[in-house]
Amino acid sequence: MKKYILGLFFGLGLIIQALGQDSAKLKFNEYLGYVKKFHPIAKQADLTIGMGQANLMRSRGGFDPKVEVDYSRKEFKGTEYYDRLNATFKIPTWYGIELKGNFEQNEGAFIDPAETVPEDGLYSAGISASLLQGSWINERMATLKKAKFFREQSKADRDLLVNQVLFEASLTYFKWLQTYKDSKVFSNFLNNAQVRFEGIKKSALAGDKAAIDTVEAKIAVQNRALELEQANVKFKNASLELSNFLWLGDNIPTELQPNVIPDDNLDLEIDTTLEILGKPLDSFTLENHPKLKSLSYKVDGLRVDKQLKTNKLLPTLNVEYNFLTESPEFINSFVTEQYKGGLTFQMPLFLRKERGDLKLAKIKLRDAQYELDNAEIQVRNKVLAIYNELDSFERQNDLIYNIVSNYNTMLAAEERKFSFGESSLFLINSRESKLIDAVLKQNAVQNKFYSAKAKLFNSLAVNPENL
Repeated sequence: MKKYILGLFFGLGLIIQALGQDSAKLKFNEYLGYVKKFHPIAKQADLTIGMGQANLMRSRGGFDPKVEVDYSRKEFKGTEYYDRLNATFKIPTWYGIELKGNFEQNEGAFIDPAETVPEDGLYSAGISASLLQGSWINERMATLKKAKFFREQSKADRDLLVNQVLFEASLTYFKWLQTYKDSKVFSNFLNNAQVRFEGIKKSALAGDKAAIDTVEAKIAVQNRALELEQANVKFKNASLELSNFLWLGDNIPTELQPNVIPDDNLDLEIDTTLEILGKPLDSFTLENHPKLKSLSYKVDGLRVDKQLKTNKLLPTLNVEYNFLTESPEFINSFVTEQYKGGLTFQMPLFLRKERGDLKLAKIKLRDAQYELDNAEIQVRNKVLAIYNELDSFERQNDLIYNIVSNYNTMLAAEERKFSFGESSLFLINSRESKLIDAVLKQNAVQNKFYSAKAKLFNSLAVNPENL
């Protein structure tokens, strides 16, 4: 209910804003700022950072000190069979070494003679170590290393997700801008057609023009009105599509108000907002690309997994040594003559499981390396292609600007000739139609130019810091 109330107040605010002014511009940088801050996918991207941190915390838990207490007692028909207490404090360390302190107290009529300890209990302090398998890498070490790589990978993945949603939002904004410009084109030419119609109508009533010219002028007005209506529908639909990216806090979707229009002067703002301003081709480096960094961290994690599987081909040789004393408050009571120790040796004869795991780890590592190599080539070539597109669109924009300017000159000349009675309404409408087509093409070329800049932003996987 709270969300709906907030949404209602926001809608009322936009209505009041609409009443106070004819139109309000939604600037490109403001729009992307709202998208990055409030869009659910952008918020979802931040969760990947939390997952990486949580995974790292969990893996560090493998090195947490542990307290273990084992107590058991049996009494039957007035006889105490046994009363056993075994408390242990363990500190795992990095290279397969574990420090351990222990207290043991056993009583009872039927305890094993080997369990006999002094009346006040027996203390021990010692160390256990893996000398072969698990010495230079083990499960705890591998899990922690992979968790660190995953944390860094999650940061790169977050940047990729944010970049993708901003890229899609940018394309939608450019489409919205193009449909707005197209509708303004038809609105302006509809006004021109209406002015021309009124002038021809007055001339026909005065006998200076043929009455049939008023019919042709009226058809031109109707055609422009039809084209304007079609352009307005496209603009309204583009506005609805843009609303998909507009959210408020607490996941409240909002709808773009009819009085809100795009900013039609984006040439410099795009580069600044997308943070691609002043990025020449020679400044592009693959090492800092988030996608390649993500894949590289994935390769690093698989390489750790391969090292672990290689280490498991070694035999298991665990040794343990503990000093024993019944008076731990005296340091000199820990002497080498009183100890408890042992070793454990284990080795499978065929190592089929271990060799199979190692082979699978090598295949996964090779597959990830191939993916990384392929991604490097794709990213490099994609960036090069987009720079080529941008160079081409700059030339296309110059050409289409000159074309529109020349069509304007031809239309103005035809209208002047018409005022002298040396031309016809048919030629004016023809010139005007070609001018309209040229202006629409200019809008389309400009949209492609802006979209190419958004593609560059996407291919570089930039996560803007200033939004």
